[in-house]
Amino acid sequence: MLVPSQPWLSPGDTAWQLTAATLVGLMSIPGLAVLYSGLMKKKWSVNSMMMTFYAFAVVLVVWCFWGYSMGFGSPLKLGPGILSGIVGIPRAILTPLSEQGQAYVPLIAAGVPALKFPGSAMILFQFVFAAITPCLLAGAVFGRMSFKAWALFVPLWATFVYAVNAFMIWGGGWLAQLGAVDYSGGYVIHVAAAVSGFVAAAVIGPRLRKDRDDNRPSNLSMAMVGAGILWLGWNGFNGGDPYFANQNAGLAVLNTNLAAATAMLVWLLADVLKTGKPQLVGSINGMIAGLVAITPAAGYVNGFGAFFIGIAAGFIPWLTLTYLGPVLNRKVDDTLGVLHTHGVAGAVGGLMTGLLADGNVVQYFGTGKASNVSVTGLFYGHPAQFVHQLVALLVIIAWDGLATFLILKLVAVVTPLRLSDHQLETGDLAIHGEVGTSDEAEPEADAGTAVPVYAAQAAMRGARAD
Repeated sequence: MLVPSQPWLSPGDTAWQLTAATLVGLMSIPGLAVLYSGLMKKKWSVNSMMMTFYAFAVVLVVWCFWGYSMGFGSPLKLGPGILSGIVGIPRAILTPLSEQGQAYVPLIAAGVPALKFPGSAMILFQFVFAAITPCLLAGAVFGRMSFKAWALFVPLWATFVYAVNAFMIWGGGWLAQLGAVDYSGGYVIHVAAAVSGFVAAAVIGPRLRKDRDDNRPSNLSMAMVGAGILWLGWNGFNGGDPYFANQNAGLAVLNTNLAAATAMLVWLLADVLKTGKPQLVGSINGMIAGLVAITPAAGYVNGFGAFFIGIAAGFIPWLTLTYLGPVLNRKVDDTLGVLHTHGVAGAVGGLMTGLLADGNVVQYFGTGKASNVSVTGLFYGHPAQFVHQLVALLVIIAWDGLATFLILKLVAVVTPLRLSDHQLETGDLAIHGEVGTSDEAEPEADAGTAVPVYAAQAAMRGARAD
């Protein structure tokens, strides 16, 4: 039986929102899973994919039963002032939605027309963002975190960290009321994953020394496939966040690709100037840093802003990785360098939004009447925006770091956070009873580095960090 669309529903907006959600979902499964498998040693190929696969599935259950309403529902009254702008009331969203499809779908700013797609599309779209965040976080703890501990950690983290971040900035919470913005997750997703991953890496402890010394990627062809899925999937990541198939969606997608390309080229040039060699891993790092940095700004800046953000994203994380990374890595083993390519890049993009946001670029079209929702940065006459962005960054860092530490300590009461020595030596076969390839022989370590694989071109040139 064919059911016609309701009069309020826009087929175009609905189709784009579902398409964008699918593109973002592909970034996790198989994008990140394939990227991780190619960048990790062969003995960790299955484990890295399985941690990603599990996180994607369990977050969907959390999201449907209480996570979405905590991030985007009615505020939970915890007290006066700020305390009422921290998180939404937890409730399941599995019952039929309202006639106009607006149940649990808030307006994102004053003056924005009612959304033209059903609430189910909104819930799905926001889910894929919630799911990819712990998948990114996992990159910091590969090679030693117990899968049992991970299985408990992810739903707790999605509940008490991600949902709180989402509500404070996207769900109308106190950071949104302050004036902070995050177009598509530079703070809520990337800084959050980096901070929480770094804390988790510090609490759990480092990998085996020989795994840190010889951390060469197992399959760069697979890594390149995963990186390509990430790049093109990001069209949905940023392009879906206007919530309309309009000109702002087109601008966000164009800005996303321009920043990614610029950052990749800057990182590649820096590699060549330092090492004399154009390196694939470095190019992937630069691309990811550019995508991350433009994420909080994609629909708020013009093309020049996207270009400058790309330059900063290609150079600043490269500097922190190349010179600060080896120093930090002696203390905290961030396996895939999430702190640099996601944390530093996300912070750069969020702060540069406060500088470069152009109040003339955002327009939403509802019933035929345009409504401007402007975000204007310091360089366009609104210096307070940079202050708002800085405050939001500091709040996300503080809350995520503290909450992650407490969640890990709670999980440790139930099960060890770290794999046994035997499992660390053997890898996938001991943990999952499976191997990624039929030939599981690992070469002896002959030249290594303590710099993370995901973020480390140094590993490719055989340089020691010590």
